[in-house]
Amino acid sequence: MLIGEYQHSIDSKGRLIIPVKFRDELTSQFILTRGLDGCLFGYPKSSWDTVQEKLKNLPLSKKDARAFVRFFYSAASEVEIDKQGRVNIPKTLIEFANIEKECRIVGISDRIEIWSKERWQKFAEETEENFDDLAEHMIDIDF
Repeated sequence: MLIGEYQHSIDSKGRLIIPVKFRDELTSQFILTRGLDGCLFGYPKSSWDTVQEKLKNLPLSKKDARAFVRFFYSAASEVEIDKQGRVNIPKTLIEFANIEKECRIVGISDRIEIWSKERWQKFAEETEENFDDLAEHMIDIDF
């Protein structure tokens, strides 16, 4: 399971160190693509296969479904963790996530999310203020 939040920096060549705790589950190669809320999603191959099955079942006749699938897949890239634990993030994904230097890598169960420091801080602050309300509106989740 991928959990936790880590602070790292991306270098001038677009390389980012993946936290050691994530490397085993991601394995040496994983899929990186545009995520929601301005972050990047990183999927281990097994999770990516599950996502692909769900996307394949979206109705081709629906314009929103076609647009989402195109945008999601067009940026998808298989990345490889090198001997130093780094991945090279494609420039289009760096630009999409607005990552300049510092970023946050967050484990979200079956995927990681990579955020620019600024976007993550804004998201975390807004969510912290509303966390109790969010929990109250969740359906069928009992802690």
